[in-house]
Order: sequence, then structure tokens, then C-alpha cells
Amino acid sequence: MIPVLSVTSEAAPLVKTGGLADVAGALPGALAAHGVGMRTLLPGYPAVMAELRKPETCAELNDCFGGPARVLAEPVRGLDLLVLDAPHLYKRGAGLYLSETGQDWQDNPERFAALSWVACEIANGLMPDWYPSLVHAHDWQGALAPYYIARSRAAGRVRTVLTIHNIAFQGLAPVSRLAALRLSPADYRPDGLEYWGQVSALKAGLIHADWLTTVSPTYAEELLTPEFGMGLEGVLLERRAELLGILNGIDMEVWSPERDPHIVPYHAPAGKAPNKAALRAEFGLPRAEGPLCVVISRLTAQKGLDLLLEALPALLERDGQLALLGTGDKVLEAAFRKAAEHPNVAVRIGYDEWLAHRMIAGADAILVPSRFEPCGLTQLYGLRYGTLPLVALTGGLADTVIPATPATLAGKVVATGLQFHPVTALALSNALMRLCSLYQQTGLWRTITRNAMAHPVGWDHSATAYAQLYKDLLGKRI
Repeated sequence: MIPVLSVTSEAAPLVKTGGLADVAGALPGALAAHGVGMRTLLPGYPAVMAELRKPETCAELNDCFGGPARVLAEPVRGLDLLVLDAPHLYKRGAGLYLSETGQDWQDNPERFAALSWVACEIANGLMPDWYPSLVHAHDWQGALAPYYIARSRAAGRVRTVLTIHNIAFQGLAPVSRLAALRLSPADYRPDGLEYWGQVSALKAGLIHADWLTTVSPTYAEELLTPEFGMGLEGVLLERRAELLGILNGIDMEVWSPERDPHIVPYHAPAGKAPNKAALRAEFGLPRAEGPLCVVISRLTAQKGLDLLLEALPALLERDGQLALLGTGDKVLEAAFRKAAEHPNVAVRIGYDEWLAHRMIAGADAILVPSRFEPCGLTQLYGLRYGTLPLVALTGGLADTVIPATPATLAGKVVATGLQFHPVTALALSNALMRLCSLYQQTGLWRTITRNAMAHPVGWDHSATAYAQLYKDLLGKRI
């Protein structure tokens, strides 16, 4: 087995705020079949520490960015965990990244620099009985690991991969914290750590990792443009020969309409009926002639939910329905609460993993109108459950949903959902009207839902691509 260390700030089922956790939680198991033994380094948040029963203390550090720390090891819920137990950094309430007031923790740069630093120390032999041949870092929270490794004894011996899950989050810190973050002042320059007068952890990783990946082929192309590159497109253009888009997959056991313990199990689109009735009852929605649509999302401008508010009449005028689960921007939360005054709209502010399962199982369609979407997972859950995705033509949404167009409908065996472009309220309104029209064509609707349920959404292909990348970097072949 090739020893690989995954460095991530969250991993399902232990801690989760978004798709990063699902990927970090599922990838180790998917890679095991390809000869990769992956251990996952996680911060010792209270939720993670509560899962440990009899952990082994693998290493102790006297000064881990402001206090002592330990590296603990224990297999937990399918993950071979290494936990950075540093109470001064991680033992706190509220969210993983946000305080009780909804603001970033002021020491977030140090909290995740510590995670990356310890990954580098492990690569350099901190744990005498195990060290990785390759370190796979995720997003800005792990992005300093390739930088630290490139400046350490492990440079050249331990290879590094950085995956960009969302380039909008870049891990910025003031220049005054260079020393606190154990970064060299000599590296603070335009072709180094500097980003518009600040230090960018993500940029450090983009420059120093041996290889870069992102979570869909289309997003990899989009990142090279000013529209999507968020000021880092120049760095990525320099490294485009080492940039690879690999689609995310989903855990086919956790997300299974046949075996999901949170729903009435079913095998075919017709089996949705009990779950649809239960979903309407749970949300207080009446029976309706149009499709029951769901949104499960952070409520942010990125997700295009302001566009949905503007386009919503196109659905409601055709007796369609919307059930929304999400939290985020307070203005959007208030706007959706206001929209829920309509009898065919219901809103839950917050997040509930098992409610998400029930919503996807009971709905006819799932709406993902994102302005940009590196990969997206909810549309994959929708495909798996025969809940047709209506998505914007961007990023991984473009790569995973085959749109119902005259050409694809003529073939009857390829379309799996709907797409709209440009990403405007008008285009979304038109797509919602097409959705309602398609829903009334019962036979065609069932054909497309069967197509969706048969579409591959697991990790098989993606895990093969990651394993091949690892082995190429290490000079090995599958």
C-alpha cells in the first residue's frame, strides 16, 4: 500500500460544513482498492475528540502555534484518523471556522497553519513508525503543507498534491503575521506568498505543490480565466500543465435509495410516492399538479439563490412547489421566509443531514442555480435518487448533468436533467417553465428519471484517476 497523508479541515461523517467533508471522508475508502493506504489528519475539534475512545499518542509538540499539542491515532467510522489535539486552537464552541457572532475566528490563519505544519512534521518523521510517501492537502486550510514541505528535509522525497475545492476561499492573513505563521519573509513577493497586500495560504500551496487538482474538468478550465480565478488565474496559468480536473463522487452506501435508513426505500422512480407524500407532510405543503422542487444549499450569492427568488413565480404559476433547507446570508434567509408565505413554498433555516436525505428522496427535482460551482454534490445525490437536477451551466454542474434538449430527448436514453445558461433570473425562469412542461409528460419524465438513477455518480472512475496521479508522481504504475 502506498502511504498517503490527507490533510483536511473537515471529513464526513465526523465534521462537515460542505462538500469538502464528503470528499475527504469518502476518498480514503475508495482509494484502498487501488493500493493506497490513506490516513486523514484532522483538527481536534470537540466533535472529533468525542469520537475517540482509546487513541494512541503518536507524537507530542511543545509549541504548536501558541501551545502544546499531541498527534493522536485511532480508526474511527471508516477513517484511519490522525488527530491534532491542540485545545488552544480547536477546543471552542460555535462553528469550525466561525465564532458565535458569525465572524471568522481571528486566529484562523494560525489554526490551519498548525495543521499544515504538523503534516510537514509527519512527512519529516515526527511519527517514527509511519511517514507518507505523498501528502494530499485540501483547500486553503491544508495549502501551507506543500509550502512547508518544500522548505524542509522532505522536499523531493515526499511528493505533494493540492486539491482546490473552492478558490473563493484563499486563507488570507496580514503581512504582520508572517513570523507567527512560520513563513519566510523572503517568500513574500508577487511571485510568492503575496496576494493584494496580504499573505495567501492557498497561493503558497498553488506555487509549491508538485501537482494541483480540482473537482471537475470544467472548473479546471474556468479557473484559468479572470471571471472564475479570483485573482489567482495567473498562478494557475503558469501551472496549467500540472492542473487536473477530477470529478468528485459520492458515497454510494450512504446515498442509496434502496438502503437509505432515513426514507422509504425504493428501486425505481415510481417508488418515490411514499417519500413525496411524507415530505409534503413534513413541510406542510398541499398536493399540487406541478413538480415538487427542493433546494439544499448555503444561502449565498455564489449559489444563485437571489436568482431563484426572482424566478420563483415561473414555478409557482404552474402549481409547482419549493421546499428549501439552508442557512447563510441573513438577507436571503429573510427573503425566503417571506416567500414561504405562499402555500406552495416551505423553508427551513439551518441544516439537517437526515432531512436532506428525506428531501432528495421525496422531491421531483433539485435546483442548483449556482453562479459558479467547482463540482457540486447535491445534483449527484439527485441523480442517484431519481430527483432530476436543474442546474446552471458551470463547473461540475456542466460535467455531471446531461441536459434535456431536443437532441438528447430524441435519443431518450441520455438526458438526466436540465441546464440553463446564461446564469440569469430570466434563463432560470425559462428553465423552470421547461421543467414544469416536462413533468406533465409522464412517460418521458419517468424515462429521464431512470436515466438519472443509472448515471454513474460513485468514486470508481475518480479514485482510479487519483491513484494513477499518485503513482505517476511516485514513479509507479497501476
